[in-house]
Amino acid sequence: MLARWSRVLNNINRVSNLQRNGEIVRRDLSLFSFRNYAKVASSAEPHVADSTDKLKTEVNLNKMFWSKPCSLALAADSPYRIEEPQYDGVKRFILRLMLFYSKQSQFIRWSNAVYRRVIDQVDKPAIYDAFCLEKTFKTTFSLLVIHMWLCLRRLKEEGNEGVELGQYLYEIYNHDLELRVSKAGVNLLLTKWMKELEKIFYGNVVAYDAAIGKQDEMQTVIWRNVFSDDGSSKPSEAALLPVQAMTRYIRREASCLSLTDKEAILSGNFMFTSLENTDVNMTRSSSKG
Repeated sequence: MLARWSRVLNNINRVSNLQRNGEIVRRDLSLFSFRNYAKVASSAEPHVADSTDKLKTEVNLNKMFWSKPCSLALAADSPYRIEEPQYDGVKRFILRLMLFYSKQSQFIRWSNAVYRRVIDQVDKPAIYDAFCLEKTFKTTFSLLVIHMWLCLRRLKEEGNEGVELGQYLYEIYNHDLELRVSKAGVNLLLTKWMKELEKIFYGNVVAYDAAIGKQDEMQTVIWRNVFSDDGSSKPSEAALLPVQAMTRYIRREASCLSLTDKEAILSGNFMFTSLENTDVNMTRSSSKG
């Protein structure tokens, strides 16, 4: 039923071989020429209006994501919380007969809630502005993979229950990705492209898992998977600041998710760190507070 995600868990050694063929896979993605999507622009030298704007961008990037990690769980009175529906009497009896309260139904609701947190972060303009990225299919897909990996990694910390929920989450992601590919203009050879994107997902998951504890290695992986448009293995000096900022962001979000309690993680009652006004909220000074 959930064969795709199972292959990630059961064949992780096979998946790691994709890293050796990473340049071929990334080249395939760069040829993903859809209608209504411009070719992925190089992020090596973000466009700036003048030297003053450039200076401000560099200063902000240097200050971002140094604050101390904290739980991402939503407060009890947060308007963004998603509560399990409560019914009484005949309605509850009928819903029970319809298996609304079964473990499978609950996991489907939870996984939808978790995926909503992923797309809320990835589809907002703030994340592209924060890291000087142009919003294209390539960058959106890369960010989807990163945030899916962060969630799946955290869910695995909860043992079998988390892994099972991760299987449902992956299926929802895969369905959403297929819709995004179709919306981008691919109707013919859709299965082929989905298989290629699946390979990239697997390869990226392996790379992020291997690099999470290593600043420099994660930085290289982020450059290759998100920013690079020419196959280069290292970021240029002009591209280094946004790559470093995203590396700090990812490592910080991983720590924040680990600090988030099980109930919030499983039910989707958490939110990724807001990227609005990052120059204010993510400074070095805030980490000292």
